[in-house]
Amino acid sequence: MTIDRRLLKAGGVALALVGLGLAGHLMARDSYGPMPALSGASEWINSPPLDAPELKGKVVLVDFWTWDCINCKRSLPHVNEWARRYADQGLVVVGVHTPEYDYEHDVGQLKHKVASLGIGYPVAVDNDYAVWNAWGNQFWPAHYFVDRQGQVRHVHFGEGDYAGQEKVIQELLGEKG
Repeated sequence: MTIDRRLLKAGGVALALVGLGLAGHLMARDSYGPMPALSGASEWINSPPLDAPELKGKVVLVDFWTWDCINCKRSLPHVNEWARRYADQGLVVVGVHTPEYDYEHDVGQLKHKVASLGIGYPVAVDNDYAVWNAWGNQFWPAHYFVDRQGQVRHVHFGEGDYAGQEKVIQELLGEKG
């Protein structure tokens, strides 16, 4: 097998892992740098606008999702549960709704979906992809875990590894602010 073929095969495996949500394990490192801005959201549901100053000292889970994504639908119950279970310990979940399809741009329908899905945490309406682009995101769902100092510490793409993601939350909450 030539080197070019091996690289192509390795690249295919990496893309498959991302697609299956397994790349979150491969992408863990001490820090990805400071939390990018949330300020590009056109509107907020369940909250006034949030950004780094309002979230200082909190552990933050930023969840990029869209209402008609099957993988998002499967991960959402876990995100909802983490938001409820760890809120009193300093976790703030921020949903960033970035639509995949044209019909998902309807903010009225989004508000209905947020209510019907039991989402009580802040949701940034990202119809123009401003937050998506600021974060350099490319996947639904995508979970970014931010520590109390505002550093992105862990990333998980796709569904799955909920126990591992919850462990990241617990570790970040256990760190001194």
